[in-house]
Amino acid sequence: MSLRHDWDKNEVLALFDLSFNDLLFKAQSAHREYFNANEVQISTLLSIKTGGCAEDCGYCPQSAIFDTGVKASKLMCTDDVLAEAKKAKDAGASRFCMGAAWRSPKDRDIEKVAEMIEGVKALGLETCATLGMLNKCQAEKLADSGLDYYNHNLDTSAEFYPNIITTRTYQDRLDTLENVREVGMNVCCGGIVGMGESVADRAEMLRTLATMPKHPESVPINMLVQVEGTKLYGHEGVDPIDFVRTIAVARILMPASFVRLSAGREEMSESTQALCFLAGANSIFYGEKLLTTANPGVDRDKAMFEKLGISPLKLDIKQDVAVAA
Repeated sequence: MSLRHDWDKNEVLALFDLSFNDLLFKAQSAHREYFNANEVQISTLLSIKTGGCAEDCGYCPQSAIFDTGVKASKLMCTDDVLAEAKKAKDAGASRFCMGAAWRSPKDRDIEKVAEMIEGVKALGLETCATLGMLNKCQAEKLADSGLDYYNHNLDTSAEFYPNIITTRTYQDRLDTLENVREVGMNVCCGGIVGMGESVADRAEMLRTLATMPKHPESVPINMLVQVEGTKLYGHEGVDPIDFVRTIAVARILMPASFVRLSAGREEMSESTQALCFLAGANSIFYGEKLLTTANPGVDRDKAMFEKLGISPLKLDIKQDVAVAA
C-alpha cells in the first residue's frame, strides 16, 4: 500500500461503514506492509509539570478552570526526571515522553526542558514532549536539544472542536504542528474518541491528519477518560467496537505511522485491546499513570503481551534502526 495524502471525506466514511471483518482485514493487511504485526513500541509518559493550565479543554483534569482535585505543581528538576526515565528504560520503554500543563511554555521553561531532553537522550531513549503551543524559535531550541517527537493532538474535527475547547483555536494547533515540522522534528498527533462527537467527526479528524504533506509519525488514539469535575464527566462512553474501528481506519489512512493505543486502556478489557492490536495499533504507554489518570501496570501489560505473543519493539537510538526485543 502506497502512502496517500489525498483522502476525501466520502472515502474515509466508507471505511467506517465497512463490515467489521472486512475493515480489520484491510487494516491488518496495511499494517503488515510496514510493520512486524507482533511488535509494539512502548513509551512512558511523565508529567513534569502538573495542573494549573489556563486552557478549558473539556476533558482535562489539569485545567485550572475545573475543580478536579489536581493540584498545580512546579516544573520537576532535571535529576528527578532522569531518574524516572531510567526506571522507564529498565521496564522496557524505548521512548520517554514528558508532558507539562502549559498553554504555551515560556522561553525559560524551554531552556529547562531542553536540559531534560539531552539527559534522556544520553540514556539511550527516544524523546517526546508535549508542552502546549510552540512558536518557531521554541521549536528550534527543542530540536537542537535532540527532541525526537513533539506531541500536539488535534483532539477532534475542526467542526466539533469548539464544543470541547474555546481558549485556543484549531488553527493554533495546526500552526504549532507546522512549526514542529519546519524544524525537522517528528510529529505525534492524534485525537480523543468518546467526547460526544459523531462518526463523521472521527472521520474528519483522521482525514485531516492523513492529508497533511507528511503523515504524523505517531498517531495516538485516546478513549476519553472521564474525570469528575471536568466538563465531559458523565458523558456517554464510546462502544468498544466503534473505538476499534477508529484504530483500524487510522491504520489504513496512515499505514507507515505508529498508531498508539493511548489513554483509556485502564477501562478496556484484554479482548478489546487485542482487537486494537489486530486493527493495527502498535504503540502503547507503559506505567501506572498517564499524566494524572490511571493506566495498566507494567506487569499486567507484560502478561497480556505474553498471552498475545507480542514483543516490545527495541530501538537502537545510535543507529536509528528498529529491531525485535
